[in-house]
Amino acid sequence: MNDESARDGHPKKIGIFAPSSPFDRDRFDQGLSVLETLGFSYHVHPQTSARHGYLAGDDATRLGAFLDLLKDDSIDVIMAARGGYGAHRLLEKLHLDDLGDVFELGAMAKKKLLVGFSDVTALHALFQSLGLVSIHGPVVTQLSLLSRHDHLVLAHALRHEWEHLEYEALGPIITGGLTSGRLVGGCLAVLAPLVGTRFLDWNDGVILLLEDVAEAPYRIDRMLTHLRLSGILRSVRAICVGDLVRCDAPRPDEQSIDDVLRDRLSDLGIPVVAGFPFGHGTRNAAVPLGRVALLDADARRLVLTPTRSI
Repeated sequence: MNDESARDGHPKKIGIFAPSSPFDRDRFDQGLSVLETLGFSYHVHPQTSARHGYLAGDDATRLGAFLDLLKDDSIDVIMAARGGYGAHRLLEKLHLDDLGDVFELGAMAKKKLLVGFSDVTALHALFQSLGLVSIHGPVVTQLSLLSRHDHLVLAHALRHEWEHLEYEALGPIITGGLTSGRLVGGCLAVLAPLVGTRFLDWNDGVILLLEDVAEAPYRIDRMLTHLRLSGILRSVRAICVGDLVRCDAPRPDEQSIDDVLRDRLSDLGIPVVAGFPFGHGTRNAAVPLGRVALLDADARRLVLTPTRSI
């Protein structure tokens, strides 16, 4: 993304669509109120009212809404109403139907910030594959559940005020160390199936963010092992683990989630810290993927740098 483009710190217009599953309307309306309080105007795409089984409209409808917002010059930010499931299918449509040359798509996306998490991780991977910045942050239906602090972090991120962005972890230090890298990642369960596709091809020097919800420790183990076997972790300089909500072992005599993290990540020879404030829990600080950050694992601190170069 051209960070020196027309981003003057004034409130931005947010275009909202539902890339994945239908959503709770009351929480959606509460989230819109939060955006208004933060000084943002918004446009809700008509697609958000669609429903097709467990999807918020069929693939063509959801992809059409995404492309509409990409092409709309009045929109600065594209924000997901909710996660759920379905964003992978949009990537398949982009690939199989060839809806627009990839460079044209990149030119449109370069003018926008994409915001969301959970299933939106798949769309973040698309932006990353195009060399663009996107925001791993709240969806509209989560906003009313978050703190004022997280709302302000989101506002800073949407206004490209990178100097205000730093994050402190509260979880265990798996491996200490100091490093910098380009931020990538998101929800582990959404990220892992993208290994081997053209949407997940990291260059050397990335800091990987991971979070998840309602995955038993053995399933987290399986997905981390999948990443190890794929070889993709060779490109990773550090790992920052966010909230792993409802991922605890069902019985006290089984491996805890922290045990799994140590077992699967401690031998990689890179800094690894858990407990960063992003994910499916009660905190979800906005983090700009594609930007460069400095991780001091021993201090449990991740700080955005002024530049995009490592």
